[in-house]
Amino acid sequence: MGQPIPPITARIEWCRQRSRQAGSEPEADSWQAEADGLRDAVMSRDHSEDYRLCSPEIRERYLLGLQDGIAMLQTTRVRQANHAAAPGIPQADSRIALNTRSGGR
Repeated sequence: MGQPIPPITARIEWCRQRSRQAGSEPEADSWQAEADGLRDAVMSRDHSEDYRLCSPEIRERYLLGLQDGIAMLQTTRVRQANHAAAPGIPQADSRIALNTRSGGR
């Protein structure tokens, strides 16, 4: 089984699918702008200036994607750092559990 898809990658693909299924061009553009913001977060870029002449709704969707993408990446980094710092915390050491049940000897 392969690696799980990172949440941000799944969200980008979801936005792209929504864009393709949109009932209007402005709706499709909004979904695409959100996907662009998410992708820019992954690439550590900020193209918000490129959206300054777009409608406020499309600019807001780009910024939503960018901000959500940054937050998703930070959350992933914190989880990875916590896991690396204390990899054994989620599960108790089975030897300790056995020793405790048998009187500690």
